[in-house]
Amino acid sequence: MGNYRWTICALLFFATTVNYLDRQVLSLLHTKLEAEFNWTNSDYANITAAFQLVYAISMLFAGRIVDKLGTKWGYAVALIVWSLGAILHAKAIPVGEGLASMLGLIGITGVSVSVLGFVFSRAVLGFGESGNFPAAIKATAEYFPKKERSLATGIFNSGANVGAILAPLTVPWIAHNWGWEAAFLVIGAVGFLWLIFWFMFYEKPEQQKRLSKAELDYILCDPDQQAIVPSASETEAEKVSWFKLLKYKQTWAFTFGKFMTDGVWWFFLFWLPSYLKVQYGMDDTAIMIPLAVLYSMTMIGSIGGGWFPMYFMKKGYAPYDGRMRAMFIIALFPLLVLLAQPLGHISVWLPVILIGIGASAHQAWSANIFTTVSDMFPKKSVGSVIGIGGMAGGLGGVFMSKLGGGLFDYYKGLGHIQTGYTIMFAICALAYILAWTVMKSLVPKYRPITNL
Repeated sequence: MGNYRWTICALLFFATTVNYLDRQVLSLLHTKLEAEFNWTNSDYANITAAFQLVYAISMLFAGRIVDKLGTKWGYAVALIVWSLGAILHAKAIPVGEGLASMLGLIGITGVSVSVLGFVFSRAVLGFGESGNFPAAIKATAEYFPKKERSLATGIFNSGANVGAILAPLTVPWIAHNWGWEAAFLVIGAVGFLWLIFWFMFYEKPEQQKRLSKAELDYILCDPDQQAIVPSASETEAEKVSWFKLLKYKQTWAFTFGKFMTDGVWWFFLFWLPSYLKVQYGMDDTAIMIPLAVLYSMTMIGSIGGGWFPMYFMKKGYAPYDGRMRAMFIIALFPLLVLLAQPLGHISVWLPVILIGIGASAHQAWSANIFTTVSDMFPKKSVGSVIGIGGMAGGLGGVFMSKLGGGLFDYYKGLGHIQTGYTIMFAICALAYILAWTVMKSLVPKYRPITNL
């Protein structure tokens, strides 16, 4: 039959790796930049929240842009923008000075130049990165039948974990030897290499000369495929109103699930380096191994979570029912994060392992929640629905970042910042079971949308 579809999955995997490499550089340089520019936890929270807010709003439009441009060009444009945004961090101070001058003309003074520069750079990064998952999920819907989509999503989504592993192994070394500006420049430039291979190997399945007829037939094997996949003559730019999509409970189920859980992953991504440094006194070199171990664990969650629903499908469950059953079991694992602080006095490795289990569960959850969209919606609307849910997830990330920054500054002032982390870990632990309960209530059984 052929396995060309897995070549496409590999491209999505490497793009997601680059995406998360670019995203995590700031968190690994947080304490260095904090010391250099005298930031508070709230300053850092504002910078990360700028990324998340722009990312959230842009996700709504990114899905529509990907639907309009098509997967090939939509993904390419997104990567170019976010790579330029990543590189722009190296020039954050001149950018901040320019923005401060502009604000001064309208009477706004006293704003930190460094915070302004990094806020702007993060905003550009967030705008570009918002296109990654709508494009990747759309490509998965194009190249994989339903029974393989969660596995393919889990595999490409594990690129997030590889990026999170590579970042602490490379960024501190680059910053130590060449300066923090070089870390943003070098990591930001990596994405342009990926573009070469994307344009070499990606075309829509109907136009892909490397794809055998047998494999194309397999990709289109779902019984309701005619409702899900438009014919070659249909245009990818066909629009479906956001308001029309919001009439469906399936949209709201995905949106609520993303709002409740995306912020947990972003909290782990942006704040764990600071947690290890503040609570355990670990420097940039010392945190490399714990973070690499933690994010290595999440690869197991991402790929294993993508495979897990197939176990239930082989037992006769419909794709959605098997996925929801798997997601319920996955939602129980983050409860172990509740033990991270109570047991942390024994060894730093206990919270690292427990948080690693919670982060792994998030990646398993993520592989499945994305796939619920391509299970139930026509391909022409997948990017738009992913965008709506992504916006909600980004807003959840803004909430978690701002809440964390406020709590950490408050309890730091009281001399007990550990309490702030205890509260945040409790929120992270409970988010998934609440999200699953609401999603299951909104869509108790599989209901594909066929009338858009």
